Amino acid sequence: MRESLRFLLGDRLVEIDHCDPTLTVLDWLRLDQRMTGTKEGCAEGDCGACTVVVGRLDRGRLRYEAINACIRFLPTLDGCQLLTVEHLKGADGSLHPVQQAMVECHGSQCGFCTPGFVMSLLALRLNEAEPSIGRIEDALAGNLCRCTGYEPIIAAGRRMDEIAPREADRFLREREAVAARLAALDDDETLSLQGGSRRFYAPTTVEALAELVAAHPQATLVAGATDVGLWVTKAMRRLDPVIYLGRIEALRTIADEGDHLRFGAMASHIDVRTALAALSPQLDELMRRFGGEQVRNVGTIGGNIANGSPIGDLPPALIALDATLVLARRGETSLERRSIPLESFFIEYRKQDRRPGEFVEAVLVPKLAEGVLFHASKVSKRFDEDISAVCGAFRLALAPDGRVSDARLAYGGLAGIPKRAAAAEAALVGQRWDDKAIAAAIAALPQDFTPLDDMRASAHYRLKIAGNLLLRFLIETTEAETQTRVAGLLAEVAHG
Repeated sequence: MRESLRFLLGDRLVEIDHCDPTLTVLDWLRLDQRMTGTKEGCAEGDCGACTVVVGRLDRGRLRYEAINACIRFLPTLDGCQLLTVEHLKGADGSLHPVQQAMVECHGSQCGFCTPGFVMSLLALRLNEAEPSIGRIEDALAGNLCRCTGYEPIIAAGRRMDEIAPREADRFLREREAVAARLAALDDDETLSLQGGSRRFYAPTTVEALAELVAAHPQATLVAGATDVGLWVTKAMRRLDPVIYLGRIEALRTIADEGDHLRFGAMASHIDVRTALAALSPQLDELMRRFGGEQVRNVGTIGGNIANGSPIGDLPPALIALDATLVLARRGETSLERRSIPLESFFIEYRKQDRRPGEFVEAVLVPKLAEGVLFHASKVSKRFDEDISAVCGAFRLALAPDGRVSDARLAYGGLAGIPKRAAAAEAALVGQRWDDKAIAAAIAALPQDFTPLDDMRASAHYRLKIAGNLLLRFLIETTEAETQTRVAGLLAEVAHG
């Protein structure tokens, strides 16, 4: 095992021998390095004031990602490059084109949120040439401004490539050199970092992960930390030990295996979205609203499932698609694997069918057969970067006579776990796909759910919305000319 953390801060190599396993990147920057350009606004990955850019190797190529420093644990940066707003100025003190664009377009007032906006735009510039207004808005959806409108900031996103050509950006010119330096830091050793009485582990193989989980059954497994980070910043929990999965490349793979897609547990929401979009534009739209881009860059498909939250947006969609979960653990001589339907993994609130030593290794998602109808909807208080009040995903097959031959209706947010609406499904099967069938299915929903009642939505509202989403499904599949969405990519397509 290697017992020192190594990463690049700008172009400077940082080596740390002792570190609190849950020290956030934000606190390390501000308190240890006195780099105060990165701000703390919410400490829960919601406002984007803490946005920094992380460069990591992805199949040998340097990949830049905007992330929330307030909930990212410092040891997870092993083998990466960290860029903050302080790294943007030129050697002569000149502003970076992103900063200059913000000045020229009057994109800042009080300035508190500005570094976060700048870093989100930097990540966009480094990854995409000539981004559309829609992509600029999407990249900035995880950044909140308290005192001005967003139009000047969006204008800055359009202006930055006019100020200086993207290909001349020094971060892109140095990309191969930085990738070579990160490759030199890469190894196949498990990182074992001591911090006081607590320890952080980061294995590089699934086998090493299984050994660690077996040896430390009380460990907290961390994928993207988009939820676990809040356990630390909000609930003040002291996690010991922490096992980080981010160095296991085998868990990041996405593969087309014929009749289904195979997602490694550490496949990020950004990459999952691209793959699922090929199955249905409904899935593309659902994933676009999955937090801000900072969350989608680090959040993972396995983490979203293993977390067990009743309001996770992916499980309802994957249950509707009849996904299979692959669980692994250490066996006597080799890895022991078990495959189960995803819907059976969730038992009750925060309780899953996971045996001692098991962890999520992969998710198998069947492709949609020709002619099968599919729908996914998310309802939340605000359109972007918000947790669902209700999320519904539906898959329907019709017989040649127009009657429903198979129905899978899955919901999140209605109960303590994401689950299917069995009574509503039964009400649909054998019926013609019309208003009468939907009315019967809606009437059956109270048999399936006693909805949650909390600050996010009342039980009455949730049940009403659950039925309305079924009605939207019917309208969108039988009345293409009728508009059912006021915002989002699907609405833009529907409105031409």
